[in-house]
Amino acid sequence: MSAMAKRKEIYKYDAPWTVYAASWSVRNDKKFRLAIGSFIEEYNNKVQIVGLDEERAEFKAKSMFDHPYPCTKIMWIPDPKSVYPDLLATSGDYLRLWRVSDSETRLECLLNNNKNSDFCAPLTAFDWNEVDPNLLGTSSIDTTCTIWGLETGQVLRRVNVVSGHVKTQLIAHDKEVYDIAFSRAGGGRDMFASVGADGSVRMFDLRHLEHSTIIYEDPGHQPLLRLCWNKQDPNYLATMAVDGMEVIILDVRVPCTPVARLNNHRACVNGIAWAPHSSCHICTAGDDHQALIWDIQQMPRAIEDPILAYTAEGEINQVQWATTQPDWISICYNKTLEILRV
Repeated sequence: MSAMAKRKEIYKYDAPWTVYAASWSVRNDKKFRLAIGSFIEEYNNKVQIVGLDEERAEFKAKSMFDHPYPCTKIMWIPDPKSVYPDLLATSGDYLRLWRVSDSETRLECLLNNNKNSDFCAPLTAFDWNEVDPNLLGTSSIDTTCTIWGLETGQVLRRVNVVSGHVKTQLIAHDKEVYDIAFSRAGGGRDMFASVGADGSVRMFDLRHLEHSTIIYEDPGHQPLLRLCWNKQDPNYLATMAVDGMEVIILDVRVPCTPVARLNNHRACVNGIAWAPHSSCHICTAGDDHQALIWDIQQMPRAIEDPILAYTAEGEINQVQWATTQPDWISICYNKTLEILRV
């Protein structure tokens, strides 16, 4: 850690618009690089790539590109060793892959599995498989999840062109699907879970797609909005209901019964992020301006209080824990991106 990073605990970046989606770069050679997406209720949204200028100890915008609808999610390719091209993915009306260079960011490919219609079913989220970065999964309001395969194709102008194809599309829920996440269980390639408007968490295996397992159903059939797997122990995942003030921790070995409820928030929770380096730490953030870090190793005993709390200057709509820099968390509120040293 540089002397600069030791000196400051919080860095702030003010964007030209309300920030919604955000993602930390995973590459070891691009520390303190994030992508953020705008939330503008028109057909002219933006994605900006920002990096920390370590000399000046402030964020600088590196590039910006157009994105028609607001990004529902942004993710950098999970490629810490820079084996693959430097790619960024966004979801909205479609899944798009962008190739990032120091001088510009350009669209690499647009993945659309609805070739027969002028209409598209918007994508609510997606996940990029960490074990096999050639796999991505998307969730949609049309009740389906789609698993995409990427291939790095022929070389044009000394650059390998990346394209994608549908590996499988499945009806995952009875209503809209709001989130999808690959599990690290069983080798980390084939298992994924989804949540949706029917209030259930369902688990799938790419090798046996004829059936799924219901891990949890909300007792009041409230829609479940987010789903997040523990990064170190694939038995645990966290979820939350739309407009809910608590986060539920589930153990896949004990379906349908939450092992913990984190309920100190005083307004609805908007984001969940597990620590990348610890199986018992999780961060939650919400409309009460609070980002809370919890230690859950007491489970199944009740988890009463968080171990750390940070109050932002606005309603936090997004929280991300940096995979390659586990000392840092990012939050977004209003027009602001903040990174916090934990």
